[in-house]
Amino acid sequence: MMVEKTRFVFSGSGGQGVITAAIILAETAVLQENLNAVQTQIYGAAARGGATRSDVIISDSAIYFPYVEQANVLICLTQEAYNKFSPIVRPGGLLITDTRYVKIERAVDAVQKELPMYQTVMDKIGKPIVFNICMLGVVTALSPVVKPESITKILEERIAPAFLDMNRKALELGFELGRQSMG
Repeated sequence: MMVEKTRFVFSGSGGQGVITAAIILAETAVLQENLNAVQTQIYGAAARGGATRSDVIISDSAIYFPYVEQANVLICLTQEAYNKFSPIVRPGGLLITDTRYVKIERAVDAVQKELPMYQTVMDKIGKPIVFNICMLGVVTALSPVVKPESITKILEERIAPAFLDMNRKALELGFELGRQSMG
């Protein structure tokens, strides 16, 4: 599969797991898909509760600059993240937001997917700790840079056995939400 540079920006607040999700995506690209990837992160004033951003660039060629200036895929899990980062989504890119936490306030020249990720996790699993893994499933379904089975394999290697079933279920819910939103 030919992959041009795909630039992802995961954003939310500390404690939501956006950085963990970004790391899993980058590791999947490198370890499962034989692609190049870089992952960087920026924390807000507070590690928990402050704005958090993690950039991932995936490419089949060399990556010379590790930060994303214009995202192909922008994920915003809080209103603050959306207000701050929505201008950086590329024209024709993809903007993914959670319906519980983000109100879309401006038109962006991108495909906008407003999905009930948090609510789906709470309805089906009941534990908000896997919200980020559901979001990762959505991103994987809507941006086919890595295969779902590759993400699943890395998740299985990274997550403690006691929490694996819950995380696997959250990932599957995300894949399903993403696929459903494609029409």
